Amino acid sequence: MKRTASPSFAIYTPDSSLRQPLRLVGAMFRDLSSGRELAWRLAVRDISAQYRQAALGLLWAFALPVANALIWLFANASGVVLIRDTEMPYPNYVFTGTMLWAIFLEAANAPLQLTTAAKPMLAKINFPREAIIVSGIYQTLFNAAIKVVVLLPALLFLGVQPSGYLFLLPVAVMTLVFAGTAVGLFLTPVGLLYTDIGKTFPLAMQFMMYLTPVVFPIPAQGIAATIFRINPVTPLIQTARAWLTGSLGTDLVAFGLVNLGTVLVLFLMWVIYRAAMPILIEKMSAS
Repeated sequence: MKRTASPSFAIYTPDSSLRQPLRLVGAMFRDLSSGRELAWRLAVRDISAQYRQAALGLLWAFALPVANALIWLFANASGVVLIRDTEMPYPNYVFTGTMLWAIFLEAANAPLQLTTAAKPMLAKINFPREAIIVSGIYQTLFNAAIKVVVLLPALLFLGVQPSGYLFLLPVAVMTLVFAGTAVGLFLTPVGLLYTDIGKTFPLAMQFMMYLTPVVFPIPAQGIAATIFRINPVTPLIQTARAWLTGSLGTDLVAFGLVNLGTVLVLFLMWVIYRAAMPILIEKMSAS
């Protein structure tokens, strides 16, 4: 379904917007710009509600990844899980890994969760749908800032001295957020139709974490080593961890290529999301 708009009204036709890609792209960026203030207001509303209704408040922004890190530290120290040597002390490795993974995971969850929560509004009100996605990015960045504020003193306590590379950390955080958003946008159209996607996604992401250098180092050889290295999230985690702990990192070429791919995939997923929303809204309205 294609929408043509004027300043005062919108006309919906059965023609697919994909038949006129230039007009579609222009409309996408216009709606992205016009929906910025709405996205900000949605983010403020959701963040306020999220932490106002929780007894622990802002602690929930970092409590789960910290608990996950402590569990792996205990498992390693007690011999329940034997983890081979990492390029840095294991507490530093696991604390940075779980915090960075949590940022990526929240970004990946946000598009489907927020679009699902906005179903009633989507079916009744005409507004830029991009505002929902941008709101999710704002919320993820807010939570990421809290995680970084907690992580930096923890690393100082663990003996990590800050360096000039720390100023590059916002770039690494943004790449994790955009990569996660691309994954979330890929799942959102199908996830709105079938709730199985939302239920199985956490299990799939838990498995993916074990194939990413979050709590386990990259294996030296074998099939697992190949999977770790072709995993596009690996250079994002590795580079962000290096900048956090005072080194430049060794995956900069892969980091750049993954970021280029992320931009292309994110734009493609945005087009699909944009084209699918009128159909999904029609189905939601009919149900």
